[in-house]
Amino acid sequence: MTLNYYLAEHPTIVNFRWSPTQSYASTWSFLFTAVSSYIIAAVTLHLLLLIILSLCNRRRGFSLGPIPALHSLTISIISAVIFVGILLSAAAEIRDTRWLWRRTRTTALQWFLCFPVGTRASGRVFFWSYAFYLSRFLHLFRTFFSVIRRRKLSFFQLINQSSLLCISFLWLEYSQSFQVVAILLTTVSYAVVYGYRFWTEIGLRGACFPFVVNCQAILLGCMTVCHVGVLCIHLVKRGGCNGIGAWLFNSVLNAVITLLYLKFYCKTRSMMTKVQG
Repeated sequence: MTLNYYLAEHPTIVNFRWSPTQSYASTWSFLFTAVSSYIIAAVTLHLLLLIILSLCNRRRGFSLGPIPALHSLTISIISAVIFVGILLSAAAEIRDTRWLWRRTRTTALQWFLCFPVGTRASGRVFFWSYAFYLSRFLHLFRTFFSVIRRRKLSFFQLINQSSLLCISFLWLEYSQSFQVVAILLTTVSYAVVYGYRFWTEIGLRGACFPFVVNCQAILLGCMTVCHVGVLCIHLVKRGGCNGIGAWLFNSVLNAVITLLYLKFYCKTRSMMTKVQG
């Protein structure tokens, strides 16, 4: 009862409303500034380290001590809290609005994938969507860790992090359908993946297969199936789904991320095959 109250029934959660005047980091100008600053800072840091390391004749990057491990643990815990919070909140929303669904013949599964037209970004579910959006800023630090420790700046990482930040903003700005399922799938994946990263970063033995890569592949596969489900419901349901324009943009970004990831995945598998051979 206490857990349900603090994660789904607390007045702050129930009365939440996405608004440029009430919510931090909720304006387009902030989003554009954050994304551009992130890319510029990452590229600048990468170039500076290349110059410094070449002057010092140093091939390896710098150690960050326990910072990456603590970062992974923090994201794992936050992701687990968001997963439980949005799951309890979704159950509460279904309980409170089921009477309205009978008029429109909407099922719980349809609501998870397709919000009714006219849905506003307020209430329990959108509070946790906002928490997920803010948590995306923590993920950006992973790029800087990679640059400092491995002297590596991945184009895929820059595009992936920037796109996911924009997508989570669009979920709130346009009360986009599909976001409940997307957050549930993403947060449970992050809780596992970053928990595993914490496990390996403190020196414990990792899996004998590319655990993180496989988890990301499963997540992208599930997301693709859910996107198809949203499209089918939108075409069949009277009135369609809310925020379908933002969903189309979301789908394009996800397609780009998936293609880049498949390229990275094939490259990783090829390198592993050569090492084993």
